[in-house]
Amino acid sequence: MQILAGVGAPIALVANYLVVAGGGGGSGAADGSGQGAGGAGGLRSSVTATGGGGTLETGFIPVLGVTYTITVGSGGTGGAITASPGNIGGNGTTSSIVGTGVSITTVGGGGGSYQGGTGVTGGSGGGAEGISSTPGAGTTNQGFSGGNHQVSIATPFPGGGGGGAGQVGGNGSGSTSGAGGNGVQVAITGSLVYYAGGGSGGTGSAGTVGAAGLGGGGAGSKSNTAGDAGTANTGGGGGAGTDTGALASAGGAGGSGVVILDAGLVAASTTGSPSLSGTVYTFTGSGSITF
Repeated sequence: MQILAGVGAPIALVANYLVVAGGGGGSGAADGSGQGAGGAGGLRSSVTATGGGGTLETGFIPVLGVTYTITVGSGGTGGAITASPGNIGGNGTTSSIVGTGVSITTVGGGGGSYQGGTGVTGGSGGGAEGISSTPGAGTTNQGFSGGNHQVSIATPFPGGGGGGAGQVGGNGSGSTSGAGGNGVQVAITGSLVYYAGGGSGGTGSAGTVGAAGLGGGGAGSKSNTAGDAGTANTGGGGGAGTDTGALASAGGAGGSGVVILDAGLVAASTTGSPSLSGTVYTFTGSGSITF
């Protein structure tokens, strides 16, 4: 396809994108219950599907000679083992593409909750702890809310899963902690890949840990081993910790985000060492791109 000549001229091509923020960390335990998991990083996409059940976004028209700044968010820290009521998971940080006429930003995933607290609102919300907390909300068109604790509060007090880009985090039920909300599949690289899954909640040693969300979510804990971290460059939420009295564990960290961009042509220059496959640039760290 013809490219319009001259610096500052728009290119007769559309740049498609996937922007995923860093996932939230799972909560660390110190109160005799399973903790809340981290929510996935917010997801916005102009290919296949976008987050939060939103309408698929439209790509942007790049401008020759303009530099677009790429920010890739980091995952939130997992909550440490502390004195009661525990330690909330850290929020993930934003990812974005910013340049002339373009500002595409996603919100970091919310950290999981401890006893009496609230899972943090984020791209997707953090899950609730297993006794007396509430889940965090997701961001419209980016992700879903975290899961709650079981309705009838009883041992082993399973916590809620973190929200994912494609699904609400699961509630604790019986002795099983809430599953992480699944992410969404996006085919910007040519293959369908899940991104932005929530972590699963923690539960007591006699319980069962729910499944981590598809798209890099980390599994929760039911022992003195920390919850699993979310997978790097997926925006997955961290798995939650637990505390059964004799056993206590920290929450897992959230996974870092990713920015993938395809304008149908090779860029004039980049920074940040993105990988290149055909005309698809994958940024696993912050940088820039100029067409």
